Amino acid sequence: MRKSRSVFLGVAVGLAVGLLAAGAPGETSAGQSHAPRQGARKASICGNPMVACKTIATFKPNDLPFRLPANSIIFDTELFYAIVLKSVPADEGDCNVFVPEAERLETQALFPDRKVFASRCADVENLFYTNVNPKFRIMAVYGGTTLAEAKRVLEAVKATEKFPAAKLRRMRTGFNGT
Repeated sequence: MRKSRSVFLGVAVGLAVGLLAAGAPGETSAGQSHAPRQGARKASICGNPMVACKTIATFKPNDLPFRLPANSIIFDTELFYAIVLKSVPADEGDCNVFVPEAERLETQALFPDRKVFASRCADVENLFYTNVNPKFRIMAVYGGTTLAEAKRVLEAVKATEKFPAAKLRRMRTGFNGT
C-alpha cells in the first residue's frame, strides 16, 4: 500500500511540474513576454485638409483620410466625432446613390480647415464608417476627437443656416483590404 501511494504521489508531482513548465492554456510560451497584450493600435484622423496627411494610403477625395501604417490589411481609426450634414436613402448594395462630389466640394469650401467627407456603398474599394445606417449615405464634416470640440464645430455648422438638421455622431472609419 505504501509503495503504490508513493508512486501515485511521484506521478502527480511529475505531472504538476510538467504542467507548470508548459504553462496553462492561453499563456505565452516559455521565453516570451508575459506582459498583457495591448489592443490593436487605431489610426489617427487627418481632419484638416489644409495639412498634408502623412500616410502610406491614397484616399479618394470624398474619404476622411487617416494615418495608415505600412502593410495594413484591415485597419480602423480611433473614435472621432462627425457632424452629419446630409443623409441620402440608398439600398445597401446600390453603389450609384451617394451625395454628389460637386455638393461635397461646395460644402468643403464652407469649412476649409475641417474635412468634409461622404460615405459610399459597402465595397472593398471604399472606406467604411461605423454608427451609420447601411441604408443611407452621409455627408459629414470632421468634428474632432472630443465632445467639446465637436459641439463648437456643430455651432459653426448651424451658423451657416445651410444644415438645420445637422447632428453629432461618434464613429470610426477604416477599410478592409482583404
